[in-house]
Amino acid sequence: MIEIQAVSQRFEGPSGPVDAIRDVSISIRKGEIFGIIGRSGAGKSTLVRTLNLLNRPTSGQVLLDGKDITSLNPAELRAARRQIGMIFQHFNLLSSRTVYGNIALPLELAGVSKAEIERKVRELLKLVDLSSLADRYPAQISGGQKQRVGIARALANDPKVLLSDEATSALDPETTRSILDLLKRINRELGLTIVLITHQMEVIKMICDRMAVMEAGELIEHGSVLDIFRAPQHPVTRSMIGDVIGQDLPKGVLQRVRAKLAQTQEGEGQDHLLRLAFTGTGVEDPLLSEVVRRFGLDFNILHGQIDEIQEQAFGSLAILARGTSEQIEQAKAFMRSRGVTVEELNHVIAND
Repeated sequence: MIEIQAVSQRFEGPSGPVDAIRDVSISIRKGEIFGIIGRSGAGKSTLVRTLNLLNRPTSGQVLLDGKDITSLNPAELRAARRQIGMIFQHFNLLSSRTVYGNIALPLELAGVSKAEIERKVRELLKLVDLSSLADRYPAQISGGQKQRVGIARALANDPKVLLSDEATSALDPETTRSILDLLKRINRELGLTIVLITHQMEVIKMICDRMAVMEAGELIEHGSVLDIFRAPQHPVTRSMIGDVIGQDLPKGVLQRVRAKLAQTQEGEGQDHLLRLAFTGTGVEDPLLSEVVRRFGLDFNILHGQIDEIQEQAFGSLAILARGTSEQIEQAKAFMRSRGVTVEELNHVIAND
């Protein structure tokens, strides 16, 4: 659906050139919700603006349905942009126009007949649950309602792709959830591909199928949301996931574990600090009790949490396991065979 191929974006700054994006390649599938996340300055908003050429990349290609939009002439680019809707953090509504008028604007600019505009706008108002507010002005509605207007306006030309640039970051948590629920419903009912830019991992967790993580203009990790939450590969990703699902042990627990590991005597067996990640029905299985029976280990549960990602249960558990090296390795292999991600954390304690 969307292919970002070796895209780089360089700007001229007061102290010389600045590379906002460096050699980023991402494939986004038709009909999915794809999240691009990073801290402030990571380059994610610059990247999403290359998808409709609001920013023309310095190098690389952006393909939409196999067509390189970076090579289009102005008329062809205008036509291509009608396939890409965009919603913004601060709504970008016209204060002099009503809710109805803001949604109608793209249709008016496209030369659509008044009768068709009326039909289409009423349909979109119903879709975003704003039929009763059609005659209100932006100053008379809430932030969440303004974003719903922005979403309806972005859908006016029946795009194939919807770009969302920090569309919920100015909203309170309850309103954010309602907007994300709306986007998920639009994705399912219309089969629309959504590319969602955010700095909030909670947003990624709630709505996205797959994700990419950016840092300092570079793509550092990408894949399915479940896989990345289960086994993040980059420290930045781990830190951001820790903002929403507790990955780190409390400081007091860390100190006690560090002391216990230091006191382990040869011949007594060894203590191993492990992090386990479960998904789906694995959250409900009595796996640890089975491991104890099979391999004769002692377990001390230090920290745990169960959450939900893409409507699947996700569990994270930190345990201190005591046994011989052979017992520990056998237990780890067994748990992995049951679909559990097992990570040894002794090095984390040592380097903390």
